[in-house]
Amino acid sequence: MQSWLRKNRGEIIFLSAFALVMGTDLRLPVVSTLQRSLLASGLWRATPPAGPSAGPQVQLASLRSSDYPYPLPLLTLDGRPANLRQFRGKAVLVNLWASWCPPCLAEMPGLQALYQKTDTSKVAFVLISLDANPSKAKALLKRKGYRMPVYFPAAPLPAPFDSPSIPSTVILTPDGRLADRHDGMADYDTPAFKAALEKLGS
Repeated sequence: MQSWLRKNRGEIIFLSAFALVMGTDLRLPVVSTLQRSLLASGLWRATPPAGPSAGPQVQLASLRSSDYPYPLPLLTLDGRPANLRQFRGKAVLVNLWASWCPPCLAEMPGLQALYQKTDTSKVAFVLISLDANPSKAKALLKRKGYRMPVYFPAAPLPAPFDSPSIPSTVILTPDGRLADRHDGMADYDTPAFKAALEKLGS
């Protein structure tokens, strides 16, 4: 037995460390860091949005805020009411995430970098936290120094936001039509994605 232990010492140490990480609070940061490394490889780059889904063209000037296809009620970080339709006239990137979700945390640095580079007069960022306890989302944002606009849902999420998994990202045109959707983690911080977003919002 002792010779077997000596021979397999490396594997035993690795499996013990893995079990320790996966069974403690270290799991979330370790897994999200590994997934962030995968995103950095460039294999999970998000495809830039090409444009709205087929449907009637609507002139923004004639579109009342009540006509916005997705009047989704939200709450700001400090509890004030907001609504997705307040971003009418801009392309909107809606990202669904939670502080307990490793792939969500893996893609957040890229989203923050994209937010900092993007012309927010053309593009609105709406990150919707699905945390049951809002204080956990707030603590994560403060700890990481993220400055993206984060909201909480004030009502059940309708389609196309009712994804069975997170992270999930939905792109809307300035008149509120669905332009694109991506389920699963992705790297959005690319020049092509930024240019496509700003073009959509022009």
